[in-house]
Amino acid sequence: RSVLKHNCSRLCVSSQAVVVDRTMYISGQLGMDPASGQLVEGGVQAQTKQALVNMGEILKAAGCGYENVVKTTVLLADMNDFTNVND
Repeated sequence: RSVLKHNCSRLCVSSQAVVVDRTMYISGQLGMDPASGQLVEGGVQAQTKQALVNMGEILKAAGCGYENVVKTTVLLADMNDFTNVND
């Protein structure tokens, strides 16, 4: 098992990812700018995009890409945001 912390700032209170054998488990990602530690402006669409960018950077640090992702789970505080998240 190895623990991955890539480009950590104040956002890293736990490991960003853990690799066990050939499987990587990425911790929950928020729509936060790693440099500022603040949610990006622009609402749920911009925050979703930033969360995916953050995940992509973690994947890249492990020598992977989005094509290697098997499953993701999206948690919404408001189901009315469902369409915006999927756009």
